[in-house]
Amino acid sequence: MKKMLILLSLVVALMVMPFFINHGGSYGGSDNEAEGLIGTLAPDYKPWFSSLYEPASSEIESLLFTLQGSIGTGVVFYILGFYRGREVRGKESHAQDSRAGKAPGNERSGGQNRVNDGRAEDQDDRGGRHA
Repeated sequence: MKKMLILLSLVVALMVMPFFINHGGSYGGSDNEAEGLIGTLAPDYKPWFSSLYEPASSEIESLLFTLQGSIGTGVVFYILGFYRGREVRGKESHAQDSRAGKAPGNERSGGQNRVNDGRAEDQDDRGGRHA
């Protein structure tokens, strides 16, 4: 618990410190930096591709960029969670089958008898128990 609090406080410090440190730099995007550098290195260069949609302002451009990143993050973590959940369910069903004396891959039939704390219980396929 102590280690977690130390790590959490370090993360918070790393997030807050940039607000108090003034580097005197500008927060321009890398696209603008590259465009300016290309203009100085090769002034006669003509782009071979133009954007399909040009946002009306930099705020809208920033919003769309953030939205794109959020959607991509949501998709990636949904897929990771889906596969993690499938893995956990597979381990749980394997453990239940081995406790019930069944080999993995065998289908369950109607009700099965299990002994739990010395009492015999009848359990159906949905997990409901009947005494």
